[in-house]
Amino acid sequence: MIPRDLTGAEFRKSTLSGGNNNCVEVATNLPNLIAVRDSKNPSGPALAFTPAQWRSFIGRINTGTFDA
Repeated sequence: MIPRDLTGAEFRKSTLSGGNNNCVEVATNLPNLIAVRDSKNPSGPALAFTPAQWRSFIGRINTGTFDA
């Protein structure tokens, strides 16, 4: 089970996100947890991934798996 305590999470936006506030924020500072949230709703829900799940997801993005 993935721990979901996000206390102390330090969310950041990509420097490539631009200034339109239409982005996701990622926290990578928690042990064994990657958290992702909508930058427009920082107090809303967040998704939680293990580091292996996150690497797999990013790898699929980089190979174009999710391209329309």
